[in-house]
Amino acid sequence: MTVTMTEPARWRAGVMAAALIAGVGGYWLGYRGTGDASTPAVKDRKILYYYDPMVPLEHYDNPGALSSMGMKTQPKYAEEGGAPGEASGVTVNPAAMQNLGARVVVAQMGSLASTLNVTGSIDFNQRDVAVIQARSGGFVTRVYGHAPGDVIRAGAPIADMQLPEWGGAQTEFLSVNRLGRPDLTAAARQRLRLLGMSDAVISGIERSGRTNGAVTITSPISGVIQTLDARAGVTLAQGQTLAQVTGLGTVWLNAAVPEAQAGSVRIGQSASATLTAFPGETFNGRILAVLPTAQVDSRTLTVRIELANRGGRLRPGMFAQVSLGGTANTALLVPSEAVIRTGMRTLVMLATGNGRYQPAEVRAGREGGGQTEILEGLAVGEKVVASGQFLLDSEASLTGIEARKLGGAK
Repeated sequence: MTVTMTEPARWRAGVMAAALIAGVGGYWLGYRGTGDASTPAVKDRKILYYYDPMVPLEHYDNPGALSSMGMKTQPKYAEEGGAPGEASGVTVNPAAMQNLGARVVVAQMGSLASTLNVTGSIDFNQRDVAVIQARSGGFVTRVYGHAPGDVIRAGAPIADMQLPEWGGAQTEFLSVNRLGRPDLTAAARQRLRLLGMSDAVISGIERSGRTNGAVTITSPISGVIQTLDARAGVTLAQGQTLAQVTGLGTVWLNAAVPEAQAGSVRIGQSASATLTAFPGETFNGRILAVLPTAQVDSRTLTVRIELANRGGRLRPGMFAQVSLGGTANTALLVPSEAVIRTGMRTLVMLATGNGRYQPAEVRAGREGGGQTEILEGLAVGEKVVASGQFLLDSEASLTGIEARKLGGAK
C-alpha cells in the first residue's frame, strides 16, 4: 500500500532528520576530540597572548587578529614548550629570523690587540723647569727686552744686577788671599760660591785684584719664559725669583681615557700621536703616568705621555689623536655588536638550536677591531646572535625568561 504524506508532514520529517544528523555529527566530533592524544596537552597549556614572530613586541588577545605586518597571529604559551631537559628560551621560526635579518656567529678564540684610540692635547713638560733667582739681595740695572712667552736659548741674558753683598765678600776674599794662608783662602772662596759666584768670576777677581759687584743673570736652559719679574730699577731680595723658564726639548701629551677602559692602560706602554698641524707625521712616545684623579664631567682619566720635540714644533695647546698600543693577546671573541649592555649587566643572545634563543649573562673585557673579549659566561663554539638580538632580548624579558647566569657556560 502506498502512503502519501502531506506537505506539512514532509516538512516535519525533514526537520527531524536534520536534527538527528546534527546530533550524531556533534557526538562524533566530540568523540574525536576526546580521543585525540594531542588535544588535552594543548588544552592544558596556558596561552599568554597571541603574537606574530616577525614583530614579537606586538601582543594580541584575539586569536584571529592580524599583526601590523598583516600576518596571522599564533599563541604564546607560558611554559614556552620544549622537551624535558631542553633549555628555555624564545622560539622563533627560521623564516622569521631571516626576515629580521638576524645573523648568528660562533664564539671563538682569536688575537685581540689592546689598541685604544683617544684624544689629547700638548702641554709643557713641568719637570723641565728652571727657576732663576737672585742669590743675593740687590737691584736690577739692566733688562734685555724679554717678555713672558718668548722662546730663548740656554745662556741668554735675563738681567744685569748690582749686588752690594758681593762687593763686601770679594773684598774679604782678596784680604785673606794676601795672607798666604791656603786654609783661610779656601774658606773665603767657598763663601763666594755660596753667594752665587761662579768659579770663572772668582778666578777673575783673584787675577785682577779688584772687586766686581755686577753680574749678568742668564737662563740655564732653552725654553719659554713663563714668568718675568726682572724690571730695570727694581730691588730684589735674596732668593727672589727673576724669571721662570720651561724647556721645550720634550713635551707632555695629556690623553683622556674613558674610565671604563682605564684598566688596559699601564705605565711604559707605547703611544703614538697624529696632529692636524703636521699631516702624515706620527709622533711616538711612552706613557709616563696615569694621573690618580678622574674628570667628573667627562668620566675620563688623564694619561701622561712624553714626546720628543725636535725643533720645538710641538706647541702646548695643540690637539692630537692618540693611539695607545699594546701586545696582542689571545682571547675568546665575539662581535662587539652582539654584546647587549643594559647598564646593570652585560648579555649575549645564545642560539641553542631548533629555533630557540636564550639570553646569557657574560663578563666583557677589552674591545678592538669590532671584536669584544669575553672573560666569563661563554664557551668556545657557542653560537650568539650578532644582529636582531635586541628584539629577541626584549621578547625574553617580556615573557619572563631568565638569563643564564655567569658560570653556566659548558
